[in-house]
Amino acid sequence: MRKFILIFSTVLFTGLSAQKKGKDYSDILKSKNIYEINAFLRDAHPDDPRRSVLKPRVMEMMKEYIKNAHPADQKVKQMQEWLAMLKRRPSTKITFDEMNAIIRQKQIAKYKAELAAKQPTVAYTPSNPSNAIVTGAEAASTAAIPDAEAEEFNMLMTVSPVEHKNKTVKILNSLFDNDPMSKECIVLIENKSDCNIIMRMEGIGTIKYRLPIPARSDNSIVVQKGDYLFTSIVCGAQYASQKTIQKPVMVSLGTSASK
Repeated sequence: MRKFILIFSTVLFTGLSAQKKGKDYSDILKSKNIYEINAFLRDAHPDDPRRSVLKPRVMEMMKEYIKNAHPADQKVKQMQEWLAMLKRRPSTKITFDEMNAIIRQKQIAKYKAELAAKQPTVAYTPSNPSNAIVTGAEAASTAAIPDAEAEEFNMLMTVSPVEHKNKTVKILNSLFDNDPMSKECIVLIENKSDCNIIMRMEGIGTIKYRLPIPARSDNSIVVQKGDYLFTSIVCGAQYASQKTIQKPVMVSLGTSASK
């Protein structure tokens, strides 16, 4: 499978240099902070002599954290992953190719699970009837998508078992497809916002696609290769971007359409 092109710098460049991020590591040898030392190892020059001191130190700190952590501590898994990486390499920095491979494998696992379950594994928020009274968390949830799009979102999310199976098989085939001559490829939309959204993709002529993406979730679609205008409303903010789709693409949207 060829590389996923990660569109946004927040996804693509998590390993930018310390100089570009403006970090100051002048006192890093005094640090007792796992995250700060871990960031230094990702950012520092490979020949920086401080690495020989800080790498074993942070590994011992991670081991100690794991040893004393509460069983339900969500950070333990991350610490274990970092520790495993540091045993094999100079830092926990993930390369572009590695990130693409991780995303691909997660998508394959997700759609295999959906195919086995014969139904989507994600939930969505139905539109709220105009006369319903909700408060607190319910109000935030039911307002997750503009009223004008709520019915359309729910319709797009509601598919028959046969339609769901066909779509899932098509996406899995695209994920496994290595043919550069293929006329189609997959688009993955990651919705990091608290709002349900619809991504609209308009190509040349009558080529158009609509993809619903629940809040804090993702969704995929197989499209014809070509030039597209991507538009959406993310928590009330307009999002628009032109994209040329010739390879598998991942679009990551946050809480703001400016991302």
